[in-house]
Amino acid sequence: MIEAVRPKETHHIGCALGIVEILTYLYFHQLNINPKNPNEDNRDIFLLSKGHAALALYATLCQRGFFSKKDLLNYDKDGSFMPEHASTSVVGVEWSTGSLGHALPVGVGLAYSYKIKKKKNRVFVLLSDGELNEGSNWEAIMFAGFHKLDNLTVIIDNNNFQGFGKTDEVINLSPLPPKFELFGWMVAECDGHQFKRLDTAFNKPSFDKPKIIVVHTIKGKGIAFFENKFFSHYQSIDEKMKEEILKNL
Repeated sequence: MIEAVRPKETHHIGCALGIVEILTYLYFHQLNINPKNPNEDNRDIFLLSKGHAALALYATLCQRGFFSKKDLLNYDKDGSFMPEHASTSVVGVEWSTGSLGHALPVGVGLAYSYKIKKKKNRVFVLLSDGELNEGSNWEAIMFAGFHKLDNLTVIIDNNNFQGFGKTDEVINLSPLPPKFELFGWMVAECDGHQFKRLDTAFNKPSFDKPKIIVVHTIKGKGIAFFENKFFSHYQSIDEKMKEEILKNL
């Protein structure tokens, strides 16, 4: 992933690093997908609602075989088909995202349509914790709970930061699990950087309810001076820093 970073230009590196294990788990152990036929009718759907972390999604899609590493290295270049925010111009990306609060309503609509049509497709949506300030998410959460959309799983990237600071200092929504349970969801929590914990949470029975997994993550995971730092939301790196990071990794 770091190889694709464009020195002094690429932003949201810390946001992307925090969800690498989640996406790796999803694309290699959970989603029913076929890189050779990305539009198969029976595929599972994944929507990255925090579209600014697209670098992690692109890198995962590359590793999963949707496109080549050569394509990935076009990331964030002028005129590239692979912009900083998630775009359907990239093979395997199901929905263009960037404006927060939009992907969950879309995911709920897809899950509801699959239920009506009695189709087996599942829908997964990854949101950021700061994104929960958007009211459209709560409308979708209420709708999904009421209609018992057990084909829907929402992952909350709970890194305790958002675009303007710490989440508990901007709008404190803690504790999250009781709120979701009140709206009819099954809730699980886990460490977002341990595959066994992720596996346990994702495979927890939902009992005919939609599922929300509150995943505790470290913003900037893997780069010492980025970890748990607010500035990693926007900070770019220079060529020397990039070389040092790759060496350390």
